Amino acid sequence: MAAISLSKVEETAPALVSLYKSAGVSLRKHGLDGVRAAVYLVVDYSGSMKPYYKDGSVQALADRVLGLSAHLDDDGTVPVVFFSTDVDAETEIALADHQGRIERIVAGLGHMGKTSYHLAMDAVIDHYLDSGSREPALVVFQTDGGPINKLAAERYLCKAAPLPLFWQFIGFGDPTSKQFDFLRKLDELAVPAKRVVDNAGFFHAGSDPRTVSDTELYDRLVGEFPKWLVAARARGIVRPS
Repeated sequence: MAAISLSKVEETAPALVSLYKSAGVSLRKHGLDGVRAAVYLVVDYSGSMKPYYKDGSVQALADRVLGLSAHLDDDGTVPVVFFSTDVDAETEIALADHQGRIERIVAGLGHMGKTSYHLAMDAVIDHYLDSGSREPALVVFQTDGGPINKLAAERYLCKAAPLPLFWQFIGFGDPTSKQFDFLRKLDELAVPAKRVVDNAGFFHAGSDPRTVSDTELYDRLVGEFPKWLVAARARGIVRPS
């Protein structure tokens, strides 16, 4: 059973009903029906991301993540971290106030900097630890390129491996760009030599992420999550369901 009912979504966020239904299909397909998990969204606010804010791609991703979150978490909100050189904002997006929310947040932000993952990862880790939750968490981490400090990003991913956090990286931009080689490397980091479990996945949404169907996007957002849950439970990282 979903954490938030269809009738509640219809009442609070009618524009997300179709996304909510599509997310439910993908969760059932991957054996995740009834699973409870926190959902985080991390979005790149570096200068090269400007077109994706302008064309609505970031808002569309936020809406899709909200539709997914309503099945996994009952609070109706998704914590959001905006990052570039530093952490630009830590806020949230709620079912009841999702429309145009990205634009409103960005209007209050300053200069779009460079791409640095590790401070945003640290912000998610701190938020999760401060929440006191013992449920697993799915972190949707969007970026359009590799980080300026690759060593720090790798270190933080490995540091987070003993925590109930799964990092699902999603790339925006040219799929053939060498910018994404680092994310492919992160996805394949050795277990257990580098990290106790495989706690990350990566997929590319292309140069126009809005054209990726809801079904495909949800399948790829949750595709590696079940395997991580099994490994994390076996290691005692996630408590048995």
